[in-house]
Amino acid sequence: MPEHDQPRFQPTATWELLRLRAQLLTMLRCFFDQRDFLEVETPLLSVDTVVDRYIDPLMVKMPTPGAPTRWLQTSPEFSMKRLLSAGATAIYQIAKAFRSGERGPLHNPEFTIVEWYRTDDTPNQAMSTLSELVEFTLGQEPAERISYRDAFRKHVGLDPHTANLSELCQVARQRKLEIPESLDEDRDEWLNLLLTEFVEPQLGHTRPTILFDYPAGQAALARLRPDDPPVAVRFELYLKGIELANGYHELCDPVELRERIRTTNLLRQADGNPLLPEENLLLQAMDHGLPDSCGVALGFDRLVMLASNSTRIDEVLAFPFERA
Repeated sequence: MPEHDQPRFQPTATWELLRLRAQLLTMLRCFFDQRDFLEVETPLLSVDTVVDRYIDPLMVKMPTPGAPTRWLQTSPEFSMKRLLSAGATAIYQIAKAFRSGERGPLHNPEFTIVEWYRTDDTPNQAMSTLSELVEFTLGQEPAERISYRDAFRKHVGLDPHTANLSELCQVARQRKLEIPESLDEDRDEWLNLLLTEFVEPQLGHTRPTILFDYPAGQAALARLRPDDPPVAVRFELYLKGIELANGYHELCDPVELRERIRTTNLLRQADGNPLLPEENLLLQAMDHGLPDSCGVALGFDRLVMLASNSTRIDEVLAFPFERA
């Protein structure tokens, strides 16, 4: 029966795919247990929230008078790094995460995220672990690796680290790309547009592809490497043109993080979005000392989609947003 003809109380996923979800969860736990990762749980509702220009957390007003605003987590990142600061060395978590306004074939406002951190990992080691996870769960070949720069040169025809705004605009117009009216003169926004339209759809069709060394302006919570120009030590894994995972060589400098949060909030304000808290318990932990580590976040629902050749996230969820 077509989904729109089903009673709303029924799940959109078949029992076959719900069983596949359960099998993949078991496989993930087996994968991390074999590598001596400790499974942890951290709060979904917190006074802290990741500050990102394009991600809006869901705010929860507590009924107790004077109680601080709390946020449903867009990722367990802050709390897991606090555990690293407290002595954890290899941890993972399978959790629910929430992002306001994200809805589409690959997005649901409530989704399942798999996130892991290991101290003293190099970026190469972290990318290898990510490749091994996809090999183990999806039966894929080892991932190929291509730098952000080389991918842009191949699929867009320019160097994303040195091209100016005029050159980015020219490529978009030459390829008759529909340019959103909201696009301003921010280079990273133009790079994201070209990445989405011309690079990402080409990645991961013969084997998983890891894209690495992102532009410095897209570092988020990754550290920068002082190349010429500097690059963010960040990587993403793609399969069949779908972004599946995002990883960082984690920023450990609380002074730098405070500056990035402040700058991001200014950009949110310019975009007309609400400001988010600039002080948080992660910064306190980083002041105490955050060990060198790499971390990766993987979209579990997308993993199930790829395992089942599904085209819409609703196919692998029991109750997506409209039926929640």
